[in-house]
Amino acid sequence: MLPVESPRVEDLLRELAPQVLGTLVRRHGQFDACEDAVQEALLAASRQWSEVGVPESPRSWLTTAANRRLVDGWRSESARRRREETAAVLDLAGRGTIADEDDTLTLLFLCCHPSLSPPSQLALTLRAVGGLTTTEIANAFLVPETTMAQRISRAKQTILSSGGRFELPSGPELAERLGVVLQVLYLIFNEGYTTSSGPSLQRGDLTIEAIRLASLLHRLIPRDGEAAGLLALMLLTDARRLARTDAEGLPVPLAEQRRDLWDRTQIEEGLALVGRTLGKGPIGPYQVQAAIAAVHDEAPNAEETDWPQILALYDVLEQVSPGPVVTLNKAVAAAMVHGPRAGLALLGTLDADERMAQTHRLDAVRGGLLELAGDTDEARQSYRRAARKAASVPEQRYLALRAARLS
Repeated sequence: MLPVESPRVEDLLRELAPQVLGTLVRRHGQFDACEDAVQEALLAASRQWSEVGVPESPRSWLTTAANRRLVDGWRSESARRRREETAAVLDLAGRGTIADEDDTLTLLFLCCHPSLSPPSQLALTLRAVGGLTTTEIANAFLVPETTMAQRISRAKQTILSSGGRFELPSGPELAERLGVVLQVLYLIFNEGYTTSSGPSLQRGDLTIEAIRLASLLHRLIPRDGEAAGLLALMLLTDARRLARTDAEGLPVPLAEQRRDLWDRTQIEEGLALVGRTLGKGPIGPYQVQAAIAAVHDEAPNAEETDWPQILALYDVLEQVSPGPVVTLNKAVAAAMVHGPRAGLALLGTLDADERMAQTHRLDAVRGGLLELAGDTDEARQSYRRAARKAASVPEQRYLALRAARLS
């Protein structure tokens, strides 16, 4: 046993949970029962490992513990004796050496089964693969927690009744699910990069897991431009993680970040991916976003950022994937190229967009552009509105401080 601090145990369990769940679902095929067994095993591990240390093979420990709980549950139901016998055989066959195969990517595709609606695909994957709580997912979808819990439960039952198989799809079936898989990985990464709520600005466990899964997906389909683009985007963005917060955990704007803290290895890997894929096939939103991130990361300092190129890339992104968030970011680029009033004019087109009503982003960006324009009173009001709307504690504090500085 290896002694380890409790926070490290939590990080390890979060990393291993989808892998163990994937192994059980591959063996037994019962999503709901397998997830319950994994949760029980995680609880047992959290207690035991924090006291006596982490075992030499933590994944094998969790898999064995979850498998035994699953079999014990079946044994308690006399109507399922035949299933118990099958599980017992599998249990015996699985004792000793646990397969090193990582089933997380297969689990990801199973959660994106075509029998599910896109919202259900996203919700189930964020729960089973991303490790987000039902509350966190409900907040992301702006629905009550009970509604989200019911949606996730129905999604599991739908997969079971549709006869979904635990295997990686291929050909047209893979292409059919790929868009949702990419979107889910993007959402997992975003939740880790800037948490939607809570005491911390970012969660490295989620960004690391999203990058790992995106790497597995890229190896599975190396010629797919969007899979490569998403991986590049994650690498180029996550490379700035250490510079994004100050000593108190508050956000540090991109222009003020210490670029010597950026991870040059990740940046070089991301740039290589962009260079190999961009312009080699149909262009997609992840490739364009990766290209924008590359321009930022290549600049030696904020003053030398090629904002005209970034603005041109946002024009392309607006064509392939229009939306309010794209317009919001484009407004910043327009302000840097044509002046803050040009950016503010573009922001004005979002005022009637209901999708922006629930987020603090519009007011935060408007505050920044008003400050650049010298309109301190209006900027202060915008920052205050943004602070009231922000669910993340570090962002609330940061925006309140920006407003106070202009008083």
